[in-house]
Amino acid sequence: MTTPPTTAPAALALTIRPGQPLAGVVAVDGSKNACLPLLAAAAATRRHVKLSNVPAGADVRTLLELLQRIGFRLSYPVGEPGSLIVWPGSFGPAVPDLPDAARIRASYYLVPALLAVHGTARLPWPGGCRVGDRGMDEHFRVYETFGDTVQRDDHHYTVATSSRRPGAVRLDLPFRSRGASIAAVLRAVVAECRLVLGNPNLSPETTTLLASLQEAGWDLHASEEKITLGPPTDSTGGGLDWWVPGDKIEAGTLACAIAATGGTGRIEGLRGPDVRLLADLLTQAGIPVAVAPDAIGVHPATQLTGHPVRAIASLAPNGLDADFEPALMALALGLPGTHLFGDSINPGRHGNLLPQLARLGARIEALSPAQCRLTGPQRLTGALVEATDIRTGSALLIAALTARGSTTLTGLDQLRRGHADLPGKLRTLGADLAEVAP
Repeated sequence: MTTPPTTAPAALALTIRPGQPLAGVVAVDGSKNACLPLLAAAAATRRHVKLSNVPAGADVRTLLELLQRIGFRLSYPVGEPGSLIVWPGSFGPAVPDLPDAARIRASYYLVPALLAVHGTARLPWPGGCRVGDRGMDEHFRVYETFGDTVQRDDHHYTVATSSRRPGAVRLDLPFRSRGASIAAVLRAVVAECRLVLGNPNLSPETTTLLASLQEAGWDLHASEEKITLGPPTDSTGGGLDWWVPGDKIEAGTLACAIAATGGTGRIEGLRGPDVRLLADLLTQAGIPVAVAPDAIGVHPATQLTGHPVRAIASLAPNGLDADFEPALMALALGLPGTHLFGDSINPGRHGNLLPQLARLGARIEALSPAQCRLTGPQRLTGALVEATDIRTGSALLIAALTARGSTTLTGLDQLRRGHADLPGKLRTLGADLAEVAP
């Protein structure tokens, strides 16, 4: 089989009605945020790489289309849904024009592979969720440290290699940027050089990439202070077999939805420790969450504690992933206490999320563009709302499940960028969701 499976036309809007507490067992898809750098790494290694548990969200499909446009070949093993193989392909002499790269933020992961193939990468400025200024200055400093030249204009940026091949690179990041950390690692893979990266990002998405490269023979040592990466001493050039971990953010969203409705459920297919911090926040609020190695279980609260939820996103090791914050905010609207939220990593996200929750009647005080607080429990009322970005859409689904009356959610194209079928998983748990015309 050489073509991906097809999908049915997607509905443009959803109507969500409150109902019985959610209950049951559901499995999450592979993680978009882990899959995208693994796909880019597969291209950067210039070896054929099989990836399993690949999610079918729109951002992943876009990156696969871009890889094919560059010249990489994809094949889909028969009888193995969710699996694909990335093969080095036939690369033309010209640097390809990739206008569709503007549709996703993770297009910047393609720079190292383009440098390996053409010595030059020319890409439009990345798109994705519009959640504030997420600049690329640290990415560019990574490439300049490797001796590359960077040029920018209003619509594109260009990175070009120099004739000098770096023997070793030492770089200290000013903050623990996941994108810049992955860019540095992939650039070292292409250069086949030693890298010492100080102050790295050690999120599960980064450590998944590092573990996959270690399987490929790279010498690796990682700590909170630095990542040390060295090329394989004996590379056979054979094929690799990598696994995309389960989506921790989808798991956290489903856990918050179950908790918001007072339900009980088990979420499988993830690495339980990846959601430990979220589970601790729910447990402190009086919602028991059991974490297993490959699942989490959510149980109804016997008595809500009134303990405030303090969800402050952080890039520090074991910090709260910013993508958990919207789901926690939606859940906290139904919890007693005064709760605090902060996301300076995506400083424009609250500008999307708070007005949409306000349409449902939520009263949330903005303390700054990146910080807010609310006092619960609050009573929400169904309304017309829009998924202005992926995480706003998932938070609105949670809030709508507890609102009086029906809620219509539009902007599902945004939600599907990160989740192939989050509404379907909620239906599996008993949610009353209906596809409608907008």
